Amino acid sequence: MNSYLNIDHISITFPTDNGPLEVLKSVKLNVEQGEFISLIGHSGCGKSTVLNIVAGLLRATEGGVILEEKEVTEPGPDRAVVFQHHSLMPWLSVYDNVRLAVDQVFKRTKSKQERDEWTRHNLELVHMSHALERKPDEISGGMKQRVGIARALAMEPKVLLMDEPFGALDSLTRTHMQDSLMEIQARLNNTVIMITHDVDEAVLLSDRIVMMSNGPSATVGDILNVDLPRPRDRLALAEDPAFNHYRAEVVKFLHERHTKPGATATKKSSEQNDEADQGADQSRPGLKLASG
Repeated sequence: MNSYLNIDHISITFPTDNGPLEVLKSVKLNVEQGEFISLIGHSGCGKSTVLNIVAGLLRATEGGVILEEKEVTEPGPDRAVVFQHHSLMPWLSVYDNVRLAVDQVFKRTKSKQERDEWTRHNLELVHMSHALERKPDEISGGMKQRVGIARALAMEPKVLLMDEPFGALDSLTRTHMQDSLMEIQARLNNTVIMITHDVDEAVLLSDRIVMMSNGPSATVGDILNVDLPRPRDRLALAEDPAFNHYRAEVVKFLHERHTKPGATATKKSSEQNDEADQGADQSRPGLKLASG
């Protein structure tokens, strides 16, 4: 039986000033519908590149991505992306930034009133109902990111791709958004792939944690199954031996990759990976609606 989402031995090489750089090598991952997957690893290991390939924003040099038995070749509303930094249109209000995406996806299937209600509902989910008419330059960075998350959720994507979505939020807001995301994902049963550097966040949210080896030629180093019952209560889990075991396993992997001889890329290679990631970021013009 085929997986819902199949990342099939993807490799990608970027040109750099120092010659071709293989950022990813034969990354393979099968994801079932409704799974919450976290990608974790040191900076420069190609996590964002994996996400961009699944989103259709980059094409793999080798291998490919299959979603519901169809090859991913371009961006689409079935794969909404929330990047580290918001991509809101500055001339539109909070409401209109989300409504524009809702209209694009649901114009033929929802009435005007239904689209209005759906827009407001998703903004309420991220606690932004009080700022519907404000422009992006009138709200904080954390609030902007919440609007970006609302816009992605409003598209009802089959796969929600999140690149450190809570990194810009204060700790209290981040905690709330983590809880909200768990509730939303449980209700919608959508598939989520999230990049994070926060080990506790990865264990709290994930069904599986994919730990990436260091680049260049990064690949899947190990996969940790997080067998914790849902719904998950962060306060109860704080003293849970299983939670702390999973946390220790991820920390151990990251520490060993950082300290073992030959496991860490040279500074030069890391900088090349960063160059490649920046180049990938710059290859996404005109994709704001599809990419959240």
